[in-house]
Amino acid sequence: MTTESRNPLTRFIDRASTADMLRMIQEENYRSVETVQSALPAIEQACELAAASVAAGGRLIYVGAGTSGRLAVCDAAECPPTFGVPPETVCAVMAGGQEAVFHAVEGCEDNEQAGELALLALQPGKTDTVVGISASGNAPFVVGALTAARSCGCHAVALVCNADCSLSRLAEVTVFTPTGAEVIAGSTRMKAGNAQKMVLNMLSTVAMVKTGKVYENLMINLRPTNQKLRGRMIGIVSELTGNDAAVAKRQLELYDWRIPAAVQAWQKGGKK
Repeated sequence: MTTESRNPLTRFIDRASTADMLRMIQEENYRSVETVQSALPAIEQACELAAASVAAGGRLIYVGAGTSGRLAVCDAAECPPTFGVPPETVCAVMAGGQEAVFHAVEGCEDNEQAGELALLALQPGKTDTVVGISASGNAPFVVGALTAARSCGCHAVALVCNADCSLSRLAEVTVFTPTGAEVIAGSTRMKAGNAQKMVLNMLSTVAMVKTGKVYENLMINLRPTNQKLRGRMIGIVSELTGNDAAVAKRQLELYDWRIPAAVQAWQKGGKK
């Protein structure tokens, strides 16, 4: 696997100055961005599947282990406050469960049956898209989950950094980001993780945009869960209605802090 090989460009990083260490890492970061660029056609296919699932009332389900799983959890967790969707619309299955999000749980990614059972617990169906995320492309937990996804009729996507791997043989669409040898050999939290994070951002964002959760480039389904988000919501209503912040806030309060309702009421003459 190329993600496990040694990188000749960073072989002597332990002898380098801090400035040179940073230069090496950043040069490799750029390479991870380039791999996402090369994968855009496959990412497009995956986005279409994800958007179709959300539009049909289904789910975008991520499955991962280690770094891949933690990145999946992070992306899924951001969708409800950003796009106003229920938590189950974009959800993540992590090898080892919640504990493994914060601490390494040894051996949990090696259990294929556990991956199968974890996915089946969500009662997946034909309207769901399941994305198996693994830098190696061979994590048994993720393989088990994607196998179960196919048996349930789900759309199956693989997000991998090595060619000719188990997940790519299972998937309907394979997003292959060949990030290659890491700065520190085998540390796929680095370049592989960079690429995975970018692709996950694309999948969830495009699915939400295509299903009406965004107007122009504004988050119109935000939830007012803290002061910062309330301020952002006031700014969005101000921009869309041309009103000052005080009027925008009053309009939001009248319509239970729902941006579309507040804006539509104003446009229809429901000014108060």
